[in-house]
Amino acid sequence: MTRQTILVVDDESISLQIMERYLQTDGFLVITATCGSEALEILNQHTSVDMVITDLLMPGMDGIQLIEQIRCQFDNIPVIAITASGSIQSAITAIKSGASDYLEKPCSREALRIAMQRTLNYHDTIRENEQLRQLLRERFTFHSIVTVNPSMKGQLELAARVVHANTTTVAIYGESGVGKEVLARAIHFAGKGLPNSFIAVNCAAIPEHLLESELFGHVRGSFTGADRDREGKLSAAKGGTLLLDEIGDMPLSLQAKLLRVLQEHVYEKIGSNNLLPVECRVIVTTNRNLPELVTAGRFREDLFHRINIFPLTIPPLRERREDIPHLCEHVLDQLRQHLGKPLPGISKKTMELLQNYHWPGNVRELRNMLERAAILTDNELIRPSHFSIFAANTAHAAAVDSGDMVCYNLRLPTAELSLEALTTQILAVTLERCNDNKSKAAKLLKIARKNFYRS
Repeated sequence: MTRQTILVVDDESISLQIMERYLQTDGFLVITATCGSEALEILNQHTSVDMVITDLLMPGMDGIQLIEQIRCQFDNIPVIAITASGSIQSAITAIKSGASDYLEKPCSREALRIAMQRTLNYHDTIRENEQLRQLLRERFTFHSIVTVNPSMKGQLELAARVVHANTTTVAIYGESGVGKEVLARAIHFAGKGLPNSFIAVNCAAIPEHLLESELFGHVRGSFTGADRDREGKLSAAKGGTLLLDEIGDMPLSLQAKLLRVLQEHVYEKIGSNNLLPVECRVIVTTNRNLPELVTAGRFREDLFHRINIFPLTIPPLRERREDIPHLCEHVLDQLRQHLGKPLPGISKKTMELLQNYHWPGNVRELRNMLERAAILTDNELIRPSHFSIFAANTAHAAAVDSGDMVCYNLRLPTAELSLEALTTQILAVTLERCNDNKSKAAKLLKIARKNFYRS
């Protein structure tokens, strides 16, 4: 284990020697300096210093000035200030200048050990949190949304323009599974939002009588069971983003209150008359056709126009089939790390089937299917048999010759039955019958060869 390096700064040689002995006995590497300017020179030369312990009363550059310089130049290095006994005011000044903790001089070895451990643990936590934030920013960025489709690229370019418009409501439309929340998170993190300030509420999953309390919070005694005050999601999202998922399913009674939130940027807890400020961005998503709901009287027209200021629409996967190979490789790369398996890739025939499939569950369905296939495969190319839908269809779909007749035996679940799905199956079965010879299959079906790429 790497030993931590501590820089001790003190103009009194005896104090410096005592501190150095304490720290070396506890296993630290120690560097000493007798003034602030010398300490800064050392910090510029030694990038591995983990902590600075400095006296405050020193000639020339004193401890306070040194702490301020460290905060400006080396913000990630924690500092403990050593102050003369009883000089509380100087300790307060040191903390305000950026010191993490302070000790009274002379300090005992145990007091020093406790202060150092507390400070190092605190800064380790800060570093870990920043690393987590960075990982989340990298995971949920526009660059992590894989696409070569012109329409999808256009939507991402639009989304990038609204990142810093923090008070503008964004509406993201698209079928279930296309990645609406992924895009919402990308907008949030591109705007330097913190991980814990992205709050998602599923309007379709929470009962109507609970949704209002979930959003706005309540005060004690406001209704039966309200035995204490409760903060709502609007409060929890302060400084960040509140995602209202599936807003098309929000009850009409709540829609009027949400309209006030978006128009006036204030809200009230249930049971309270105190107006509270809305201090977050609101993003809404839906897989419903809101204009149709407005016509049917199930969604307020004024709310629709208020949330539709900056609309974004994610096309379904079947309309951007050119993305499928790129999405597959992106997901497999994640699964290689997650499962610890090499996962060589996907066979050519399997990729054709994936590109011809109609994807009712969109990108979410693709990812789930690939995860199952990756678990089943043993260091080989992923094949149709690794996918339950293709394995089932292979068993029940065939083209059987009978003289001048070709009999297709096709079976599809009722939920997936469509002309497009049947066409896809016919193309796939014919291609299999012709031993993957696209020209021969196209001639048999009297269609252009290119249909086997775009169907």
